[in-house]
Amino acid sequence: MATVAEWIEGARPRTLPNAVAPVLAGMGAAAQLDALSWWRSLLALLVALSLIVGVNYANDYSDGVRGTDDQRVGPLRLVGSGAAPARTVLAAALTALAAAGVLGLVLVAVSGQWWLLALGAACVAGAWFYTGGTRPYGYAGLGEVSVFVFFGLAAVLGTVYVQAGRVSWEALGCAVAVGCLSMAVLVANNLRDIPTDREVGKVTLAVRLGERGTRRFYLVLAAVPFAITLALAVAHPAAVAGLLAAALLVTPVRTVAGGARGRRLIPVLRDTGFAMLAWAVLTGAALAFAA
Repeated sequence: MATVAEWIEGARPRTLPNAVAPVLAGMGAAAQLDALSWWRSLLALLVALSLIVGVNYANDYSDGVRGTDDQRVGPLRLVGSGAAPARTVLAAALTALAAAGVLGLVLVAVSGQWWLLALGAACVAGAWFYTGGTRPYGYAGLGEVSVFVFFGLAAVLGTVYVQAGRVSWEALGCAVAVGCLSMAVLVANNLRDIPTDREVGKVTLAVRLGERGTRRFYLVLAAVPFAITLALAVAHPAAVAGLLAAALLVTPVRTVAGGARGRRLIPVLRDTGFAMLAWAVLTGAALAFAA
């Protein structure tokens, strides 16, 4: 059986900023609307964390039983490495997704916005069918789109909406920025896996674009949030602080642009995630200060 450390690694902690950053940015946008609720924000954070742990275990299970992870370059996969039985990993995935569903139901109930149940169901379904089911959309090059929608638009705007009952243009800007950085994390991951994904027929967007196109796409995604920072700073000068997060992207940008492959790309995921988290903290705090 897998050790506790292996289960933690299997949950892919490097991806946790993808769940935390949108909630932090959403909290800042909610504060800017004078509607910040700490306990609703905490519920939103728990939903996001449960969802991303669930999708990571679900990916581990689905890729493992398909044999996609037999020649793994990146971090440990529980099923592919044989560290844990497939059924056990499936149970962990379903438990995390169920927790996200229950916590989301509580958040919807206290906010009174019952139509959000449809959004929550879409998020859970998106988490499973990314690599699960007979025709996983992650194998058709749509993974980046789903990350942008679920961990960008839905996570940021949902956090704001359950508190304020509306969204603002600032919230939309934060959602696009976080969504782009979240996509950049996945793009770096899929850039690393191009050779092995091609072998097993996993046609990710990186496989479609090729190495050169994928590297260019990463650079564009890394630049978008800072263009949004400048736009936010026109109305809220303190938001210029978001530019400080660019310092954390210098090394990963150089690594990607320099043609790194394989394991040399693993730190890019971590550093891009930290940059996203820093941008969310700085920008969220600036918006809250503006209120």
